[in-house]
Amino acid sequence: MAKSGYTLPVFATASAVAALKILQKKNPAVTEVEIDLLNPPVKAKIPVEQVAAIGENQALAITRSNPGDNLDLTRNTPIWALVTLHPNQEKKIVIQGGEGVGKIVGQNNQPAIYSYARNLLETNLLNHLENNAMVEVKIILPEGRKLAERTSNAAFGVVEGLSLLGTSGISQPLSSPEQLELYLEDLNNKSKNFEHLVFCIGENGLDLATKIGFNPAQLVKTANWLGPMLVKAGELGLKSILLFGYHGKLIKLAANIFQTHHFVADARLEILTSLACFVGVPQEVCRQIFMAETVEAGLKILQNFDTISGSDYQDRVYKFMANKIEENSRNYIQKHSEKMVNVGAILFSRSREIIVKGNTAQSILSHYLEESEKQWPVTSS
Repeated sequence: MAKSGYTLPVFATASAVAALKILQKKNPAVTEVEIDLLNPPVKAKIPVEQVAAIGENQALAITRSNPGDNLDLTRNTPIWALVTLHPNQEKKIVIQGGEGVGKIVGQNNQPAIYSYARNLLETNLLNHLENNAMVEVKIILPEGRKLAERTSNAAFGVVEGLSLLGTSGISQPLSSPEQLELYLEDLNNKSKNFEHLVFCIGENGLDLATKIGFNPAQLVKTANWLGPMLVKAGELGLKSILLFGYHGKLIKLAANIFQTHHFVADARLEILTSLACFVGVPQEVCRQIFMAETVEAGLKILQNFDTISGSDYQDRVYKFMANKIEENSRNYIQKHSEKMVNVGAILFSRSREIIVKGNTAQSILSHYLEESEKQWPVTSS
């Protein structure tokens, strides 16, 4: 059985707590700290690799990431916490992002330390804070900037480092059968309350979906298991599924690839090129798309050509893509479950703007959104 581990926010919190313990002189040789994970509501003991006072009111502690059997590029990366204690002040936790922690471009370069990570840090530090004091914490990921180059962080507006993102302290192996069983169980439970559900591959999709007005209770995380999750939706008798995700991931469904992990298949530029050719994009532009480094770069090529030529190829390519994703997904469900389910697709870009909504998505949105679509960050339809 695959072994679960912990997410980056847990190790960042463990480092911060270890440094605080040193400053409060509770234990001059901290080798392990206990962290309340909040979600799930259990406690975990996290090894501390190094910790030392580096001034009268400042200490540095280091833990090392252990995501279990998950295919996670942060495995064994060090997580530093530089903690400064300001005695005789109101109890307060100030959280900062240092080197290697990403910056959110659309939010004035705020550190990419999201709500769960902040709650985890604040709760655990306050639990260990003995006297009135302000605790200033700077999280540092020495390898974060380099590791970020191998992620899709930039696709979601996070640059120069990694995100402390997630909603749980447990890092489950996303590609393992055991993890799929958990996703299927979540889908089964939510199908008892809703006939219409939103599928999001990862945390970025879940976060954006919530911010633009989707009911969090209707959101289902799928990771890369879109195929079996869609089939299960058919078996459960759902009326509709809305696929909400980054275009560089969902594009694979336009080619009938329903396991989207890059270890299984990664033909995104080839798919984008074929879609562009189908709608009549000039051959030279198709060649440029085929040779692009990323699908985001391919999208930019289309946008630039439209600007120069006054054409609308971006809209045409992405509308065709979204409709193809919807058609392929419906057919996949029917083939494997013998059930008919309406499937819509909404694709967003690296700047977290909606690029396109498929025809079915347009027709079923009323089942998901109560607020006006005018609030959406839409670039095209």
